[in-house]
Amino acid sequence: MAVQTVASTTTDSVDLGPAAALSCRECGHRVPLGPVFACEECFGPLEIAYDFSVNSKADTEELRGRIEAGPANIWRYAPLLPVPADVATKPNINPGWTKLVQADNLARELGVTGGLYVKDDSGNPTHSFKDRVVAQALEAARVFGFTTLSCSSTGNLAGAVGAAAARAGFRSCVFIPHDLEQGKVVMAAVYGGDLVGIEGNYDDVNRFCSELIGDPAGEGWGFVNVNLRPYYAEGSKTLAYEICEQLGWRLPDQLVVPIASGSQLTKIDKGLQELIKLGLVEDKPYKIFGAQAEGCSPVSTAFKAGHEVVRPQKPNTIAKSLAIGNPADGPYVLDIARRTGGAVEDVTDEQVVDAIKLLARTEGIFAETAGGVTVGVTRKLIENGVLDPTKTTVVLNTGDGLKTLDAVAGTGLTATIRPNLDSFREAALA
Repeated sequence: MAVQTVASTTTDSVDLGPAAALSCRECGHRVPLGPVFACEECFGPLEIAYDFSVNSKADTEELRGRIEAGPANIWRYAPLLPVPADVATKPNINPGWTKLVQADNLARELGVTGGLYVKDDSGNPTHSFKDRVVAQALEAARVFGFTTLSCSSTGNLAGAVGAAAARAGFRSCVFIPHDLEQGKVVMAAVYGGDLVGIEGNYDDVNRFCSELIGDPAGEGWGFVNVNLRPYYAEGSKTLAYEICEQLGWRLPDQLVVPIASGSQLTKIDKGLQELIKLGLVEDKPYKIFGAQAEGCSPVSTAFKAGHEVVRPQKPNTIAKSLAIGNPADGPYVLDIARRTGGAVEDVTDEQVVDAIKLLARTEGIFAETAGGVTVGVTRKLIENGVLDPTKTTVVLNTGDGLKTLDAVAGTGLTATIRPNLDSFREAALA
């Protein structure tokens, strides 16, 4: 199967596999691979363009064989990522190949008959999907000669950067809102890097990091989600790759994806489109649904109003990992939801907590608040007749509930009894 290629504009010193150039998502302007993230022509976001050398069914089968013979982590997809050929031999936290759980108990609760799966990314090294994007950004940081790994973070990313930097021998200095959940603060700090709290919300933190990049104090710093963002974002594609491979090289009919910046959702769509172009999956329609918490739902608000522009909001939700009031990829999420026939929906904090407990009770998966958002939105979409319960559906859980214990702090003992049978019988537990 022939695949469209792009002319390579890489320099001789940059080896990032099939990555050929950086391409503007707005105007299409291309520049050589490097640590830049905004188009010099229109200031639009840059992303990776590829030169995939797959032009026949035999090429496709050879690629499939290489992937299936690869390691049980994201580097099995190295031929589709902007990484050097020897990436698997370098010290990295090697995330990925997490469980795709067939959620039959949850399906019965929600009335889903077409097959319901939870892609449980809490199984990554620092217990969130952020390990995928950081592992990818780390390899770009090596190539471009950075010595310090940094980020702006709502919590999970800070921990992932700290762990990846420690493993690879980089210095790390990460920036977070000062009022994050204590569990995430501890997890980010334990790896020994510098952890800096900023007075303000995530959008304030992100603005500060953008200023630091242009200052001499930031020289030699690779900000994974700023000047390394085009490479970092590609790590989310591996979720799409894994889901399809774990389904037997099939596209799911429907996916429910949490929205923070929106990058994860847009790159999952990019990954699905690449698998189709490469002939690794059969081309068929699929729908992507975005999930937000009501207290920070700028994309959902815009979708429901039929707007093309996403108006920023001030976050106020327990789902702090999704609390980005001005999501960079918001307009692109709207485009994908509408193009695929999906939707963007939101749920209240109370519904988030109920969904966390529902997933734990039915499937033994303890999700953080972002997972409560996706499960809660899935239930709401079904109840509203928007999501088809007869179709194969994949719901993403992107982090471990141990990171957001405060959300379910009221959960506790069923009873307290004396150590004898009479007390047990009195509690009516038998």
